[in-house]
Amino acid sequence: MNTSISIGSKIIGQSYRPLIIAEMSGNHHGNIDRAFAIIDAAAKSGADAIKLQTFTPDTLTIDSKRREFLIDDPESPWFGQYLWDLYSEAYMPWEWQEELFKFARNKGLACISTAFDISSLEFLLSIGVDAIKIASFELIHIPLLSEASYCGKPLLLSVGMATLDEIQKAVETIRKRGCENFILLKCTSAYPSTEKDANILTIPDLRSRYNCYVGLSDHTLSPYAAFAAVAHGAVIVEKHFTLSRSERGVDSSFSIEPTELHQLRLGTEMVWKSLGKVCYEPLSSEKASLKERPSIYVVKSIKSGETFTNENIRIIRPSGGLLPEFYDQVLGRKSRVTLEAGTPLSWDKID
Repeated sequence: MNTSISIGSKIIGQSYRPLIIAEMSGNHHGNIDRAFAIIDAAAKSGADAIKLQTFTPDTLTIDSKRREFLIDDPESPWFGQYLWDLYSEAYMPWEWQEELFKFARNKGLACISTAFDISSLEFLLSIGVDAIKIASFELIHIPLLSEASYCGKPLLLSVGMATLDEIQKAVETIRKRGCENFILLKCTSAYPSTEKDANILTIPDLRSRYNCYVGLSDHTLSPYAAFAAVAHGAVIVEKHFTLSRSERGVDSSFSIEPTELHQLRLGTEMVWKSLGKVCYEPLSSEKASLKERPSIYVVKSIKSGETFTNENIRIIRPSGGLLPEFYDQVLGRKSRVTLEAGTPLSWDKID
């Protein structure tokens, strides 16, 4: 595993807070001004990167009304649509993308896009994309993976729906071509998905199996799966992003809004900070509290030669006296000096 991976000016690794990617997808609604507004809102809400999708209806499918080209899952937000019609609605003109990237970089964002075929990969490389995303659906597109392995850009590979054999084949494909700058993204390819299907424990397993960084491409509407993912080592969190879910669009129903993105950024950073390191010693912030630990104190005045009993000594706060572990050893022994109540007990006072 590389020590860290750079995406534009952003650095990814366990020693850095999680990278937050705002996925515009089809939420531009075919309007470039809206695309600019989404990028601006993403930057103001704390995103580190913007992600586009680079395809045309022709690069993804054909215009066919055969039944297999119809989305017939009643749970799908696109139920009843043909693939060609859906992709025609979601498609972002390629001539927008270089201008959008320039605008995003001026806002401090890294620029990522999903390549769905080799022509879109070549286009993205020509306009200077910072990283290439491979969608869950294309994880089995071995020719695309093979070509992307040579591109010199970090690869983000979503593994939604994938079996271990399919992930293994994808990883082997890119590693055989010398690519180590890749991150696997745990993903549930349902729109929206639910927390019970998040299976976040897959993240440390992926990291262990493939010795690589792992992130989360999250289609839930809450931040909780993302928080859990960061707690288990995710270095990237990707969420679909829109200005408002009330403005209906192809992807709006499973996209988060600016306030939610802001909460996601703050929350993932706090979770990441809380991970810290393996530590079994008092922290500097705890040193003041050490004084409040209990110890053995005289609680009733004792004369020289008098026996220590449960009535005249106790284990109480603060520290300063003998450790509580010596209490039974002190009982029954005699005091060498006269002691007032409130005196911390020490060995030099014991006969």
